Amino acid sequence: MNKSGDVALTADARIDNRDELMAALGLNGADREEMSDSELILRAYEQWGERCSEKLLGDFAFVIWDARKPVLFCARDHFGVKPFYYHHSGRAFVFASEIKALLCLREVPRRLNETRVADYLMGMLEDKAITFYQEIFRLPPGHSLTVGCENVQLRPYWSLDPSRELRLGSDEEYAEAFRELFTEAVRCRLRSAFPVGSMLSGGLDSSSIVCVARKLLAQDGKSRLHTFSAIFDNVPECDERPFINAVLAQGSLEAHYVRGDQLSPLGDLDWVLENQDEAFYAPNLFLHVGLYRAAKRHGVRVLLDGIDGDTTVSHGIMSLAELARTGRWIALATEVNALSGHFGDSPWSVFVRFGLKPLAPDLIRRAWRALRQGIGLDGAVNRTIRADFGGRIGLRERTHALLGDRSMPPRTQREDHWRSLTRGLVPLYLEVADRAAAALSIEPRYPFFHRRLVEFCLALPPSQKLHRGWTRVVMRRALAHLLPEEVRLRGGKSNLGSNFTRGLLTFDQALLEDVVLNRPQAIEEYVDMAALRSVYHKYVSERAENDGLTVWRAVTLALWLQRTNLSRHVSISQSKQ
Repeated sequence: MNKSGDVALTADARIDNRDELMAALGLNGADREEMSDSELILRAYEQWGERCSEKLLGDFAFVIWDARKPVLFCARDHFGVKPFYYHHSGRAFVFASEIKALLCLREVPRRLNETRVADYLMGMLEDKAITFYQEIFRLPPGHSLTVGCENVQLRPYWSLDPSRELRLGSDEEYAEAFRELFTEAVRCRLRSAFPVGSMLSGGLDSSSIVCVARKLLAQDGKSRLHTFSAIFDNVPECDERPFINAVLAQGSLEAHYVRGDQLSPLGDLDWVLENQDEAFYAPNLFLHVGLYRAAKRHGVRVLLDGIDGDTTVSHGIMSLAELARTGRWIALATEVNALSGHFGDSPWSVFVRFGLKPLAPDLIRRAWRALRQGIGLDGAVNRTIRADFGGRIGLRERTHALLGDRSMPPRTQREDHWRSLTRGLVPLYLEVADRAAAALSIEPRYPFFHRRLVEFCLALPPSQKLHRGWTRVVMRRALAHLLPEEVRLRGGKSNLGSNFTRGLLTFDQALLEDVVLNRPQAIEEYVDMAALRSVYHKYVSERAENDGLTVWRAVTLALWLQRTNLSRHVSISQSKQ
């Protein structure tokens, strides 16, 4: 609350540009040391009003009550790291960082949102505002919400600019700029009163974070960084220990391991659903939960995570299509051959997938997209969703409206990059991870979702993303003296799908069969059970990853609906009468 008592704030926030804000607010040295992030947000609001969210860097969700107007002003961070849910009716506006908190209130109806059910079963999660509850919404990332006596105004305060281009003088300048931004992204996420850890998978993203964090902690004379790695003795194609060990060999790290091949994808589902409050889309969340639990056992409260680093920096593969479109065939052939050599794919496969397909006529491109998404050319929905359900909620029209231009392959590398960064799955997965971690008193932090780093990477020219077959080349150059060479110059990374399939069919097959074959009542209104059973039997025999995801989604939804006994017709107030 401010000194006059007429402006108050509640927040879940970590502000990264503290020094910059304090300088702009004219705060002195004593204030800088003692001021909390929440008080800093409040000062920013008093200085800039509802434009204050434009000035903030970090992860935050906050609400300010301004009795002078009177209004509630709400804001959520740029990428949706911190969850924010709300319900608004003529009687009340209520908000929380968890859905279960809203459901405790009599004013909040408890009705199933069938539109979200369809989106979930389709794996089409572009809507950033809805939840599985009809009258509960998410504040979209990069948005603010002003609630007054007369109306509610939702507005974006920030968005990624897909047209901005950055031009520097040399590869070295790009690398230096990346290194400075990335180092700052890691540095500001190390601030903590508790021990700090980091995920370490052996991939380029987590290894980069660990190497930079290790150096920064050593420079400041702080304790060693804890690392947490999943290992897979029984699924060797998923095991990354040679790369993990190369990072650990640099020293000043305290390593911890979790046997990922001994974890069940559905084994902790009751606990997960209790904390998620919804059916969730994160098939490998069970691995993250295992790592979060290991961090908790070792007293770590802050955990750095390299999730979606490849999205932020971008592999730059779509630049192959740009080379083909502009007729630069020699350059295209050079990149295709180098890329296939680094990543173990045939030159012809690389050329067809990334050079030719994006240039195909519209009808062929539409067919290609249709095959990938399970959507027919006329909008017919995927084969496991009941046709009458899809027709009842207008799923065909919704599919076209949500996908829009995204139903067609992107025409440029930057468009492809922008689409990846702005897809609905990004904030959804960040919310899922935040809820699971918070239940274990862990705060996950994501250096690759530092706003200025994301803006920088999107604005890079294609040659800084793909060059001589090396993807994310600006990052490989920038961290040349920090990363072990075997990590910096590795091609692809392991696909955890093999472990997911093995886990489902080793630990969870009885549960899958119980739901799919014996107890489908919770989902049979939405799912064509004959089609789902066919997909299940095919999955058991052929172990195709896409079939596994279809089954996993259906079973997770069924178990959540059984657990909540949720209906589209019944609200809390009705059920208590």
